[in-house]
Parts: sequence; structure tokens; C-alpha cells
Amino acid sequence: MIEVKDIVKSFEGNVVLNHVTTQMRDGEVNMIIGQSGSGKTVLMKSLIGLHSIDSGQILYDGTNIAEMQSKDIRMLHRQVGMLFQGSALFDSMSVMENVLFPMEMFSHKSREEMRERAEFCLRRVEMPERVWHLMPSEISGGQQKRVAIARAIVLEPKYLFCDEPNSGLDPRTSLVIDALIQDITKEYNICTVINSHDMNSIMEIGDNIVFLKGGKKEWQGSRHEIMTSDNEALNDFVFASELFKKIKAASLN
Repeated sequence: MIEVKDIVKSFEGNVVLNHVTTQMRDGEVNMIIGQSGSGKTVLMKSLIGLHSIDSGQILYDGTNIAEMQSKDIRMLHRQVGMLFQGSALFDSMSVMENVLFPMEMFSHKSREEMRERAEFCLRRVEMPERVWHLMPSEISGGQQKRVAIARAIVLEPKYLFCDEPNSGLDPRTSLVIDALIQDITKEYNICTVINSHDMNSIMEIGDNIVFLKGGKKEWQGSRHEIMTSDNEALNDFVFASELFKKIKAASLN
């Protein structure tokens, strides 16, 4: 579990996160949503440690990351998987080499053990063996996301951070990637945190949703609770389109 306690983050006097308190739970898809400039990207980067906070606490399983020793921080980083926007695969490496890379950097496994683990992860995300030797430019965007997920979980992380995982994907492929992330989260009891503005993802897999507005936590709940929420700011954001307004209206009848 990741606990966020009353954190404040500002840049040059501009407060971006204003006393935010929330929890990100194990075995759940935790989503951070909000309009551009709401602070969701800064919150995710603060959770990862890319931004130092001005005040408050960020605790990983009860331990404040600000008080961790260097060796503890390195150990924590090995328990964190990252799925970047755009996949961020290495263009000069094959599919297999991309997945092997984190283990070559951080694992003490033998070459055979690393290969077995990489093969397991590629099969888990349903990447067929016939494409393992291909370069990222030779596979589709959806396949690139699958490879990126395999790379993110290859070190068996306790925490998985995803930045706009469906960016650039068609709606059908987005649903497949959503389902894959949800399945892996449940299967391995991972604390998954997703920064997203994809309403379909929010409504499909959002177990625990944190809605930010103006740097403050405006609302928190599940995808089911969104349908009955009377929070005006949340409704204006989530149900901005006529289609989603009709979906909510139908759910209340």
C-alpha cells in the first residue's frame, strides 16, 4: 500500500499539490484523474520520487520514503515497475532484449534464469514467440504496449506505475490493454497506479479513483460510485460528453 499524507508540492511559489491525502491499495487499479494542470502528473512523479515534496509524507507499506537510506531506496526502486506513455522501448533492442534489460541491470539471476523469466512474461502478455526477435518498429502499437508491460513486470514488482497506458491506441486495443493491466494487478496483488484521462479506462477498471482539481483531492471512490456521485466537478469532468451523460442517466433509472 502507498499512503499519501497531507503532501504539498510547489514550483517557484506556485502550489501544484495542495495538502493531498489518499491511499493506493494493493491488488487494485488505482487511478489518478483530472484536467490538464490539476496536478495528477506531479502527484505520480512525487510518488515515484522524481519530485521531492515540500511537506507531508509518502509511505510505502508504512515507511516514509523521505526517511529511507540510500540502500533502502535502491531496494524500493527494484520493486517498482514503470509503463511509460508511448511504451519507451529501446529502438535498438529486440522484443526479447527489451524485456531482458531490467534483469541484466538489477538481477543476480543466471542468463538461463533471466531468459526463462523473460519468456514467461512475454507469454503472460500473449506475445507469440515468432515476434520475440523483432524490433519495436516492426510490431504494432498494441504489441509495443504488451512488451512494455512484460518489461515492467519482469522484476516481479510490488508497485506498477502507468502513465497514460492507452495513449495512441485504438479503442479496441485500449480495452485489451486495460484488461491485461487489471488481470496482472489482481493476479500478483500489485499496487497499480495509473495516470489517465481515458474515460473508458476509468469506467472499466478503476477500483480506486482519485480525482484532482486545482491541486486538491476533490473526490475519491470506485468506478461504481462514480455513477451515483453528486460531486458537480467530478460529473462535469467524467460525464462531459453527451454519450457519458446518457450512460449515467440510464444507470440511475
